[in-house]
Amino acid sequence: MDFISDLWKYLKQRKKFWLAPVIVALLLLGLLIVIGGGSAIAPFIYTLF
Repeated sequence: MDFISDLWKYLKQRKKFWLAPVIVALLLLGLLIVIGGGSAIAPFIYTLF
């Protein structure tokens, strides 16, 4: 949790709030790849790409 709080402090101090949606999008994409890798949903996820 220290990493997340440090990241938020950095974004707040440097006024780089535009990075927040980019980070969230990358986290969601990574989560989709991890979940879709070994599940029954994988064929449906692969058709999206």
